[in-house]
Amino acid sequence: MAALLLLLNGCGSAENRVLEEVSEKVYKVEPDANISIHNQDGAVLVYGSEVNEVQVQSLKKAYNRERLNQIAIDVSTQPGALSVIARIPPRPEWALGDSSGTVDFTIVVPATASIAALDLNAGEVFLDSMHGPKVHARLGDGRIVARNCFTNLDFTMNRGTLALDYNWWEQKGFSAHVNVGQGNAWVFLPTDAGFHLLARAARGKVANDFNNVPLTANSSGSEIKIDEIVNRRGSATIEIRVDKGNIKIAKANP
Repeated sequence: MAALLLLLNGCGSAENRVLEEVSEKVYKVEPDANISIHNQDGAVLVYGSEVNEVQVQSLKKAYNRERLNQIAIDVSTQPGALSVIARIPPRPEWALGDSSGTVDFTIVVPATASIAALDLNAGEVFLDSMHGPKVHARLGDGRIVARNCFTNLDFTMNRGTLALDYNWWEQKGFSAHVNVGQGNAWVFLPTDAGFHLLARAARGKVANDFNNVPLTANSSGSEIKIDEIVNRRGSATIEIRVDKGNIKIAKANP
């Protein structure tokens, strides 16, 4: 099912109007399937669910019909795996060419599945309620948010902001490994969470609510590291590394 919508940006001319095309499809998969998602510009929103299927909704955007039609959404399946790829045509070399084209994905997957690869050049990545073996995500520029994902997270971001948000805690073995080139990282955790905290800010500040005396450092100072067992229990590991920017480890319900 696909619907084409024409939206006006204020009172601009026809050249400034945005064309949108929405499509939605459902694919049956195993509960432990390996899922990969590749996009260029836009958003990738992933929600863990109890159903054994993958629901893929895509929203394509461009400034003209020809450019919109050139954007392709390819979904391929094989036993135990599913791949979603947004194919956006190269930007024209000449300056006045139409270089528009983004895709916003909203994807519902089995919560026990693995996200083997999630790649996005620029935009927003959001993950919610993933409990499978692993989630690997790479973002060029933008924002990553992961909420209540009790899985092995591996996030890499060139520039932007990142947040890990846990509204409750599960005493199980999982990990979160985060690498940010330039930007800020926040981790929100319940006060009773037990975990091994590893944090490093090469050029920035670190603040830790789980210390009796919060640790901070000026960005002009030397590299700051934290290696701490929080609440003396738990088999989870939270590791945050930021080359240029700040880290905040916060109590979600102090």
